[in-house]
Amino acid sequence: MNQPDRNNRPDIASNIGFFERYLSLWVALCIAAGIVLGNALPTLFQALARLEYGSVNFVVAVLIWFMVYPMMVAVDFGSLKQIHQRPKGLIITLTVNWLIKPFTMAALGVLFFQYLFADLIDPENTGQYIAGLILLGAAPCTAMVFVWSQLTRGDANYTLVQVALNDVIMIFAFAPIVALLLGVTDIEVPWATLLLSVGLYVIIPLLAGIITRSALSANTASKAQAAAAVTRFTDRVKPLSILGLLTTVVLLFGFQGNIIIAQPLLIGLIAVPLLLQSYGIFAIAYAAAKLWRVPFNVAAPCALIGTSNFFELAVAVAIGLFGLNSGAALVTVVGVLVEVPVMLSLVAFANRTRHWFPELA
Repeated sequence: MNQPDRNNRPDIASNIGFFERYLSLWVALCIAAGIVLGNALPTLFQALARLEYGSVNFVVAVLIWFMVYPMMVAVDFGSLKQIHQRPKGLIITLTVNWLIKPFTMAALGVLFFQYLFADLIDPENTGQYIAGLILLGAAPCTAMVFVWSQLTRGDANYTLVQVALNDVIMIFAFAPIVALLLGVTDIEVPWATLLLSVGLYVIIPLLAGIITRSALSANTASKAQAAAAVTRFTDRVKPLSILGLLTTVVLLFGFQGNIIIAQPLLIGLIAVPLLLQSYGIFAIAYAAAKLWRVPFNVAAPCALIGTSNFFELAVAVAIGLFGLNSGAALVTVVGVLVEVPVMLSLVAFANRTRHWFPELA
């Protein structure tokens, strides 16, 4: 009865390995394709970009849903109650996201745009560029974290709790931190963006995952058989997750293809502090996890969560505060473009250094 399934497993595994082994190459090709298509078919990408509400693009949301769904199937609610017994990863994530990251991003913005790049940019836009960086630094990621965690074979239960805690804290801390660093007091949090993103990227795929997991476990005689059924299912759908990631890259770069071609130097200048921030924050969190002997399936996701950004929220606030064509809005858009290649490079690094960490808590 089970022989055909076992025979199919090598093909599934080889497809996953093929995608993951050359993922950086596929992403590079998708970036190039997105820029070319965005300039060749601007009307199409403009139409797709308009399919949004509260700065959340529904086409991208569906693609992210496909990326997130396999990890949500792997969430075991019975194990969530034990998360508090392993607090190290949560402490690192929350410390980096809320006590370090917003302030280092602000410092880098001042350093580069007020001093190092002062002669290369319009001085009237200096404050705008710094503001955009601050908005990115104060908005930890909600959706793509699940993708990065999945690519490092992270603990699905732990990742869900980390994201959930970040979302709760963000509701109360985002506006005060942004107000403090920008020196303004009239920050209006775009609740539509925040709540819609959490609903689309966390709640809906989580409910779908619960339903799927229950269906897969319904006819099994033991927990081991149920876990095996879930593993077989996630192996089958994982290639769709990678395909969703690559399609998202094409769309994101297609949406901004004209800006990249029109202002390559400015895009490059904005990318410099973003790159330093991303790799620096990852290094801090990853080193802390190594020194604290956090197991790899928690250490890798907690470092990646601290590194990535909630770009939908940052873009929405930038547009609301400074306008659609502002320097702040441009910075948040460049943050979107920089994030995927950077995060994939960090995923690859984490997977190569798995042996630095204990496998179990």
